[in-house]
Amino acid sequence: MSTAVYIVVAAAIGIASMFGIAWLGLQIPPRPFPDIPEQTPALETVELPPNLPTPAIRYYKTIVKDQVPVIESAIITGRGSIRVKGITFPSRFRFAYLAGRGYRHYIEATLFGFPVMTVNEYYLDGKARMELPVGTIENEPKIDMAANLGLWAESIWMPSIFITDPRVHFRAIDDTTVLILVPFGEDTDTLIATFDHVTGLISKLEAMRWREPTDETKIAWRNEPLEWIDSHGIMIPSPAATTWIDEGTPWAAWRIDNVAYNVDVSEILDARR
Repeated sequence: MSTAVYIVVAAAIGIASMFGIAWLGLQIPPRPFPDIPEQTPALETVELPPNLPTPAIRYYKTIVKDQVPVIESAIITGRGSIRVKGITFPSRFRFAYLAGRGYRHYIEATLFGFPVMTVNEYYLDGKARMELPVGTIENEPKIDMAANLGLWAESIWMPSIFITDPRVHFRAIDDTTVLILVPFGEDTDTLIATFDHVTGLISKLEAMRWREPTDETKIAWRNEPLEWIDSHGIMIPSPAATTWIDEGTPWAAWRIDNVAYNVDVSEILDARR
């Protein structure tokens, strides 16, 4: 074998080995974040209102029966995956919410179980700030609107807020589809909820949503429960997947490790104030 051929073969083997090592690192999930010390207190409840569309009534009777827990805040911790520049990384996340008002998303993309990139997003007082591996986005009205829709779609983990927040309204489309009108400042925005005709559970939440501040048109977007678990007497999705429809496959998947309701989230949310 000539020296040139040897170098080419050695380089090819080295590249293949690096790809193999990287692939192996992408198969190893991270450890979960530690549980927060504060525990969910006993949850107060309100009666399920009778004037909801039939699919919504069936849904709530399935997930909470006739008494709807009042949820004002939540810290949701879990693991899953996120796709960055075409590569799907294992991830772990901790999301803090003021129900119906704002959130902080903290996500770590990992390799061999160790963080290699972070996503740190805030939506507070109607304004979004996204600290991403590619840079920071803020003071962008389209991203503010997108973050607000994200807040309400993620409220499927705090489903009573759709009942207890007087700013939210339901509008029936048919036996399995309901429009959910949610507030955005002085205006409203819309989620489309589709319910499984067998289980009564939500099978997908969809919206037209801005993806980038430079977009000229909104893009179809979906939050999709894949399975359901019981958390503090409430059925919530886990895992769930999030998809920009034009991409064809989910860019993120979320599996819950721990949920704490009605706990103090001020320290987490105040980090950027």
